[in-house]
Amino acid sequence: MRRMEFKMERPGLLEVGQKITVTEGLLPSNYYYTIDPSLAMSPNIPFRNRLISKEGVVVDIVENERGFYVTAEFDEPEAKA
Repeated sequence: MRRMEFKMERPGLLEVGQKITVTEGLLPSNYYYTIDPSLAMSPNIPFRNRLISKEGVVVDIVENERGFYVTAEFDEPEAKA
C-alpha cells in the first residue's frame, strides 16, 4: 500500500476511513494531487513517483502548528525514494 500526505486547510472536511478520489495536476517538473472536491492538496510529486490509483482511503488526520494533515492510503506499491 502506498501512503501519501495532503494538507487540509480546515478541520472536519474529511474523516478517517472515508473513501476519497484524487485529481492529478501537472506542473513543469512535478505532479500534485487534490482530494476531490478541493478538500486537501499534496506536495509536489516527482514524475518518477506518479500516483497510478485515483481512489484511496483516509487513514490518519493530524493537527500540528502548521495546520491539518491527512494521510491517505492507495492500493499500489510505495513510491521510490
